[in-house]
Amino acid sequence: MTLVQMQPRPASASPVHRTVVGVMDAAGPQVCDDMSVEVALAVMAAAHTRRLVVCDQDGQGTGLVTQTELTAVRDSSAYTDRVRLRDILGDHGSFTSPVTTMAEAEHAMRSRRRGVLPVVDEHGRALGILALSR
Repeated sequence: MTLVQMQPRPASASPVHRTVVGVMDAAGPQVCDDMSVEVALAVMAAAHTRRLVVCDQDGQGTGLVTQTELTAVRDSSAYTDRVRLRDILGDHGSFTSPVTTMAEAEHAMRSRRRGVLPVVDEHGRALGILALSR
């Protein structure tokens, strides 16, 4: 796996010192953690995306959910329409800063076995998504 590079990097940027801000995707849709699984899946379908950044009532990122995860929850025998995104976030609270180096971000994603990592500002607001390509 290698990191997806969304913009050309300057020739002077060393891979060790390059930060995630230059290669992250736009954050895309952000939804509140009290949203139901069904509504979140509908938002994904309408936005033509496979992931959503989940925020709390103050707009701070609390996690990230994928279409695959939400579909699995919806299709489980324990599912009810009362299940909210905050109920299923689990260990999805990993974030990174826009000044994190690429090497640090890649190490964090690999060690946590996460293919995506939300990028947040100093106030916890989502700025973008960093993704590993396969």
